[in-house]
Amino acid sequence: MRYYVSSGFGKVYTLRINPGEDLLQEIENFIEQTNLKYGAILTGLATFKECTLHMVTTTGYPAVEHFETWNDKPLELSAISGVIADGVPHIHMVVSDKDYAYSGHCEPGCVVLYLCEIVIAEIIDGNFKRIKNEHGLNQLVGINEDEIIL
Repeated sequence: MRYYVSSGFGKVYTLRINPGEDLLQEIENFIEQTNLKYGAILTGLATFKECTLHMVTTTGYPAVEHFETWNDKPLELSAISGVIADGVPHIHMVVSDKDYAYSGHCEPGCVVLYLCEIVIAEIIDGNFKRIKNEHGLNQLVGINEDEIIL
């Protein structure tokens, strides 16, 4: 295990993402507009008319991923969380229809149906980034770390 200490939270932003807009694209736009380097996606709520999540389907390496896509299907965002490391968001979420809940990594193509509100907290003095490890997976490392310690 590795851990990275920061000074705490700075500004807390509440985003309203409008109908027809893409969740991930708008979060990336927000990060660029505000020059946010480090943050935590704390909570959110939304409805989607389109959505794509990816999840792993194996327990060994290389990881095999499955991409699940819904088009013209109403979904509720039940949970969202993530880390923004060196300006790059990594977001996981749970969406549901009237019968089932689905969880996975947020991909482009999660288009807002009625409403979307996301809360993001800035992390002060963040000192981490993601680099690919020996298995090709993006892993958090300290800004000054030369190599990944597994």
